[in-house]
Amino acid sequence: MLFNKKQGKFLLEVIDKWVAEETIPQETAARLRESFSIRPFDWKRLAKYSFWIAIICLVISVGSVLADSALRALLAFFFYAHEGIQSLSLALLAAGVFYLGLTLRRKNPERIFSTEAIFFIGVLLCAGSITFLGMAIDTGSGHFSLLFLLATLVYGALGLKLSSKLIWAFSILSLGSWFGTETGYMSGWGAYYLGMNYPLRFVLFGAALIWISFGFRKFLYLKDFAHSTYVFGLLYLFIALWILSIFGNYDDIDVWRYARQIELLHWGLLFALAAITAIVYGLKCDDYTSRAFGITFLFINLYTKYFEFFWDATHKAVFFLILAVSFWAIGSRAEKIWNLEFLKPNSTAAESPEV
Repeated sequence: MLFNKKQGKFLLEVIDKWVAEETIPQETAARLRESFSIRPFDWKRLAKYSFWIAIICLVISVGSVLADSALRALLAFFFYAHEGIQSLSLALLAAGVFYLGLTLRRKNPERIFSTEAIFFIGVLLCAGSITFLGMAIDTGSGHFSLLFLLATLVYGALGLKLSSKLIWAFSILSLGSWFGTETGYMSGWGAYYLGMNYPLRFVLFGAALIWISFGFRKFLYLKDFAHSTYVFGLLYLFIALWILSIFGNYDDIDVWRYARQIELLHWGLLFALAAITAIVYGLKCDDYTSRAFGITFLFINLYTKYFEFFWDATHKAVFFLILAVSFWAIGSRAEKIWNLEFLKPNSTAAESPEV
């Protein structure tokens, strides 16, 4: 087995600790050390970054093509053709790109990043095709959210069919775009829909995605997409809560400007409660994603509230001293729990031979 340097160092430290505590004999430790190797260089990460740079360079290359007058004349037929022809052309081109990526993956299943890079180009072509389709069938109703719904269905079907988490991620992004624009259209492009402004709506949307991601884990066909759906759900939820803690459920910027900070305090408390819940859940269930989101957005909430309430009224040193004391107390409590869970059994085990 191959591991990167960080993983290899951790395994070696664990084996050395087992030997020091006489949990395993030296012969077993030697066999464990010989059972894995440490990669001197992270080629996987280099491959991923290289393909992203290649895509960026490809976009720059296309831009250079469009800047050349001779090539612009060559592409004039496509750009001045009917939107339906443009949509169909891009759709066929996208189908060819997806077929190329699928063929490459079947022949070389280990080439993950090159396949995903090809799929990404197909995603961009699909987006162009759907855009031109909307222009072709536009009736002037302004109901363009249906295009985002179509993109969600197309990307979702392709993601499932091609087993691509990248395409699935674009399906989730399109679903969020559809939700925002559809509720905006239903409300006549006002700020409120069912008494909720945009941030409050996306709090519910993010919570729904998180709930759906837990359901995905129960189905083998959807299990691979559960984590990415979970991450996007947390992202939608916490960003919406952050905006909500700043602006509240107001529909008018002028009304919000004259609102007192105390009137927005309950949204900040809701934001903090959600972050703490994510941290506790992450610690209890060993969920790194939930724990990382909770810690990150708890700090964002604290800094936001600091600038809202105390930036002008409190000395900076006093504020950060309060934060230091608070987190020292939390750390001390966590250390005490850790000692009760880990050190006490060890000390008991050490004293048992004397009894």
